Amino acid sequence: MTAAILAPSRSRLGVRIGLAAIAVAAFGALGTPAYARGPEGIADVAEKVIDAVVNISTSQTVEAKGGGSNAMPQLPPGSPFEEFFDDFFKNRKGPGGSKGGENSPPRKTNSLGSGFIIDTSGIVVTNNHVIADADEINVILNDGTKIKAELVGVDKKTDLAVLKFKPTKPLIAVKFGDSDKLRLGEWVVAIGNPFSLGGTVTAGIVSAKNRDISSGPYDSYIQTDASINRGNSGGPLFNLDGDVIGVNTLIISPSGGSIGIGFAVPSKTVAGVVDQLRQFGELRRGWLGVRIQSVTDEIAESLNIKPARGALVAGVDDKGPAKPAGIEPGDVVVKFDGKDVKDPKDLSRVVADTAVGKEVDVVVIRKGQEETKKVTLGRLQDPDKVQAAVKTDEPAPEKPVTQKALGLDLAALNKDLRTRYKIKDSVKGVVVTNVDANSDAAEKRLSAGDVIVEVAQEAVSSGADIQKRVDQLKKDGKKSVLLLVSNADGELRFVALSVQ
Repeated sequence: MTAAILAPSRSRLGVRIGLAAIAVAAFGALGTPAYARGPEGIADVAEKVIDAVVNISTSQTVEAKGGGSNAMPQLPPGSPFEEFFDDFFKNRKGPGGSKGGENSPPRKTNSLGSGFIIDTSGIVVTNNHVIADADEINVILNDGTKIKAELVGVDKKTDLAVLKFKPTKPLIAVKFGDSDKLRLGEWVVAIGNPFSLGGTVTAGIVSAKNRDISSGPYDSYIQTDASINRGNSGGPLFNLDGDVIGVNTLIISPSGGSIGIGFAVPSKTVAGVVDQLRQFGELRRGWLGVRIQSVTDEIAESLNIKPARGALVAGVDDKGPAKPAGIEPGDVVVKFDGKDVKDPKDLSRVVADTAVGKEVDVVVIRKGQEETKKVTLGRLQDPDKVQAAVKTDEPAPEKPVTQKALGLDLAALNKDLRTRYKIKDSVKGVVVTNVDANSDAAEKRLSAGDVIVEVAQEAVSSGADIQKRVDQLKKDGKKSVLLLVSNADGELRFVALSVQ
């Protein structure tokens, strides 16, 4: 009887199995629709473009370090293999009778990446880091054909490179799509050479657009969860029309493998860079000739800008295009050549993408009012001038303090102070000789040797001038004061400090 209860009859068991199968089928039909598994068009895209995707093989000769191939690997102290490797490597004679491989000859290293053909004459796009410092570059077609390639040009700032090779047979090329038309959640397909597994196809969606990960001055990546791994670098990211909408470049991963966070340079950027590399062998970027910084809420309040937006001009190059156009420090650029500027990155990208010599309208906010300036862009020289503000930590003995304001000890500039802080003669204003560690000024990284040039966009020459301006702003109900600050070399920046 017990057995009968635990084991239902064959007919009842068959009915239950049948019902279960129906339930699973119904759940599959309703709970997991076809589009949840990915669009069927992925296979069509892969078949259409696979022959245009190539592997990039490079070799480089490097100096052997610590014995080259005979070098002992670095092991954690106390490792169970430490004694074994010590005996094998340190006591092993290398070439020429030396121990540990001393004086070993240079050796060749190889690396693999991805790329794609954009012209049937043999033009390939890839990442700069895939071919950087390579002695030899080879393109490997989908059918295994290996052909030596030449470098056309590179752009380190966008990590892109263009190669060319002589095809031995007709090629398939792909074209660029419009990355600006991508939508969040849109399906994309990545094809490349991850871990040397050429011709690998993965699919995912667009997770984000215009992503800035602080890897370069013109960051505006497409983020995708399509699986991208080492070796995918330089490979194409396709939309479902089979157009290239990005070049797979970076991943975020603690393990080195894909965790669903990959980044591609958008095709709009790639197409412009590739055109210039093919035409000139280098990049010719537009140059406005200004130094810019972010517009914080405090700075926006000081300048009567609502909401906080744009790029604040902290300095104007005397030889740059902005100077004759009438752009001044303190101006906030909110529109460039018809395009809105939300932050400094926006301005950097749009200026760089604009043709050298083009006359453009630049809309700035000055003293709360919009003004339009016409600027003829110059050419950004590469490499860029590296600007660095080096501060000295030497304590200033017996400072001649003349005024205290905003948590700062202030003094009129004189010859002794210029010598002490190595301040250039061209710098005018009031020098900071000490900063209260608990003040807002300390949080904003003002330090001894900085020079306050303007307060609320008015020049100052003494601590009394600064205090007078601060007192007036308090009476006017302002919460913050905008300072134009110079370092010893004359490089300017704006700093907003609380007056409360």
